[in-house]
Amino acid sequence: MILADWVETRDAIHQYARIIGKIRGFYMPKAKHWWHITLTVNAHGLTTTPFPVSGGTLEMQLDLISHQLSIFSNTGWNCGIPLKGNSAAGMRQQITQLLATQGIDLDEQLLSAFEDESILAYDADTADDFHRALSWIDVVFRTFKGGLRQETSPVQLFPHHLDIAMNWFSGRLVPGVDPADEDTADEQMNFGFVSGDASIDEAYFYVTAYPIPENWSGLALSQGAYWHTEGWVGAILPYARLLKANDPQAMLLEFLQQLQGHGAALMK
Repeated sequence: MILADWVETRDAIHQYARIIGKIRGFYMPKAKHWWHITLTVNAHGLTTTPFPVSGGTLEMQLDLISHQLSIFSNTGWNCGIPLKGNSAAGMRQQITQLLATQGIDLDEQLLSAFEDESILAYDADTADDFHRALSWIDVVFRTFKGGLRQETSPVQLFPHHLDIAMNWFSGRLVPGVDPADEDTADEQMNFGFVSGDASIDEAYFYVTAYPIPENWSGLALSQGAYWHTEGWVGAILPYARLLKANDPQAMLLEFLQQLQGHGAALMK
């Protein structure tokens, strides 16, 4: 899953995810740690889940099986916009126009960043592969989450970085930080997957801790995992390693559980 092999389709999905994430974030009641802007993996792709608007609810879904943006209303209205052959600006315009037919006028500044009219390359088979990978990862992360007793976030996808992730909270506040600062006051760990980015050009799983505890990167990692220390500090497990494993789920769960136990012990 080297990013260069499928980056154009990934970038198209990323742009569409950012658009519906912006809309969800505008209408969804605010949640701590920006959980109101996130998307959820479902059987067909990525969904906003229902959010309130104009006295009713809407749901937007990046359907990576039928390859369209599907919009549903609790009134029974629904529509679809093709993902292939579209642009960021075209998607913005079509969404705006379709919602206007239902009496929903989007704030003109909400999607102002999406002005690029270049047609986004979108390969259906590649999108389908990406969805299958996300679906499997979502299940493993939920399995991992189910074994933790302390507070955890939902398993969710953040559109700005296109990473599927979840947080674990120790229950303690960070010394010296304003307890009212919901973004930085909680001691926590972040477990996620990203398809590749400027720091690492292949798909990978990561585990980070905040604040970084002493001896955090002192743990010896196995099965091809390693510590990333340039720009940010975290444990990395390349997705490619799972493809060679006899039991990929067990391998990923072991990685997540080992790092969670390590971090929890250091945060005491």
